[in-house]
Amino acid sequence: MDNTLRRLDLNLLVTLDVLLAEHNVTRAAQRLNFSQPSVSVHLAKLREIFGDPLLLPGPRGMRPTARALSLREPLRQALESLERAIAPEHPFDPAAADRTWRVGAADYGEMTIVLPALDAIRRAAPRTRLAVLPLIPGRTAKQAEQGELDLAFHTTDDAPPELRARPLFKEQYVLVSRAGHPKLKRRPTLAQFCKLEHVIVSPGGGAFHGVTDDALAAVGLERRVVLSVPHFLVVESVLAGSDLVAMLPSRLVRDTGQLQACAPPIDVPGYEMTMLWHERSHRDPAHQWLREQIAAAV
Repeated sequence: MDNTLRRLDLNLLVTLDVLLAEHNVTRAAQRLNFSQPSVSVHLAKLREIFGDPLLLPGPRGMRPTARALSLREPLRQALESLERAIAPEHPFDPAAADRTWRVGAADYGEMTIVLPALDAIRRAAPRTRLAVLPLIPGRTAKQAEQGELDLAFHTTDDAPPELRARPLFKEQYVLVSRAGHPKLKRRPTLAQFCKLEHVIVSPGGGAFHGVTDDALAAVGLERRVVLSVPHFLVVESVLAGSDLVAMLPSRLVRDTGQLQACAPPIDVPGYEMTMLWHERSHRDPAHQWLREQIAAAV
């Protein structure tokens, strides 16, 4: 057996895995429930064993060396294989399950994916809990890798390529207004559409330009966007109580009698929604069950 392997123990490898994910001794110690000096001692031993500094001081924490980068993925795969090897083999029983699911979703995903799936999940697994966390696109992959998210719901085009993905449905935009809107007794012409006063949903906050404006700009036109909000949830109330209109995903338009919808006079590209998860959860029977419940509901 190689002498390097004889000198290693599992605790050192687990510490190295977390250090390569966090690039910070303090955060690694918190995740491992170790003291910071203990993690520093582990790092010193690892440096001696590998003959490499592994992590060097940087402007924002620590930066991995080339040797550390080459170790990261093989080490993660080896530890996951070991976890699977020693895990007890038993089927998932939703009725007896006692765990908390964590999913990342924007308000659109909450309304079109989480809400339709909730009843079936609660009936089949009444002892489980579901936590919906804000979707942070730039951090989704790392949150999934670190076990902070079981699932995330995102548009397919912008989904992190390193995560597993399952397309759920395709969405299209419709023009929505209050029922009986005086200027929308019939489908508007393109000129009439541009003269209407529009609401736009800007998840990042404050933008007055979206995919509809891109489509209009391509034919040399523009519309009047007078209100920008960060969430879809408020738009229905705004439309019901005013003459403002909005281009909304069709799945958000509920038949309440307060609103009406029609096809817009210009072709606006839709999008596809995808369910995302990390490779570490892919073969977990409980996780597989949850994914099937959500896919079936939508």
